[in-house]
Amino acid sequence: MGCPETRRCYTAAITFAPSSQRLRVGGVTMQQVTVRVPASTSNLGPGYDCLGVALRLYNSVTLVRSKVPRSSHPQIVSDAAERFFRKARRRVFSFSCSIGEQIPRCRGLGSSATVRLGILLALNHLSGKPLDRLAVFRLCAEVEGHPDNAAPATFGGFTVTRSDGFPAVMLRRLSKPSLLGATVQRFDVWSRLYFVLLVPDLEIQTSKARRILPSKISRVAAVENCANACAVTAAFASRDYEKMRGTFSDNLHQPFRVKLIQFLPRVIAAAERAGALGAFLSGSGSAIAAITLKSPEKIATAMARSATVPGQTIITHADNRGAQVLPIGRQTCGIDH
Repeated sequence: MGCPETRRCYTAAITFAPSSQRLRVGGVTMQQVTVRVPASTSNLGPGYDCLGVALRLYNSVTLVRSKVPRSSHPQIVSDAAERFFRKARRRVFSFSCSIGEQIPRCRGLGSSATVRLGILLALNHLSGKPLDRLAVFRLCAEVEGHPDNAAPATFGGFTVTRSDGFPAVMLRRLSKPSLLGATVQRFDVWSRLYFVLLVPDLEIQTSKARRILPSKISRVAAVENCANACAVTAAFASRDYEKMRGTFSDNLHQPFRVKLIQFLPRVIAAAERAGALGAFLSGSGSAIAAITLKSPEKIATAMARSATVPGQTIITHADNRGAQVLPIGRQTCGIDH
């Protein structure tokens, strides 16, 4: 599969005096760093805001120290940068930023998490690594408002996250939400497990997808979700993936997000009839993910035929490494098989 790269260049509106605490390699201050961050599929049906898997589909973030004039730039960049400098207690320095995007935006594949995490890791690297990876993950989760994409993007593999205090679904109601107590468990994913993605030409804003969710569900529905989320987790932890069949049913978000993605039940049913272990809405959508041990092309075709809008299918595997700082000059492809 080809990998034409689209690059968007942003100039940070942070133009304070350069930091005196710079990373020095061989006596030379490091001026540039590139971070490659994997996409992720989250929730996995019943694991709302706590389960996720990193995928071999990537965005890259390159930061370069440079004296640039104060200018407007995406809030996603400035928010992450301001959060990093405040947490790391490093003097703010100016930088320019370019982002190579391969992950479709607003499709539930963790695109925003890759940018935020890339900014945080790059700044951490240029600042001499004052924060460990767990602290960087927690910052990313806090900026995101939920940890289920930040965790697999940071650590790779299959991740289970939990947050102290208020559950993530309540964070949007707090004036100062905090996920700095979030903890992660991760497991490698077998390289022969396929993830089949249907990516429709339909953007879904996460904020809108959250607003349509009810504030209460029945006890029976909650118990069913707990059982399914535990079964999915056990299957990934044990690598007994066949045990995932029938465990992706959800009562917390998918039945309500059908209003935004009306073809969701048809695509899930088509994937399972074609042999998938199961299928589910990826994050808040609109992408739909299926997991299988065999016949990924057949499943991809079935999913595409059952959708009512145009789109693309992607067949990939899990990424077990998570975000990586790349050697200078290394070219990256957005999809890695």
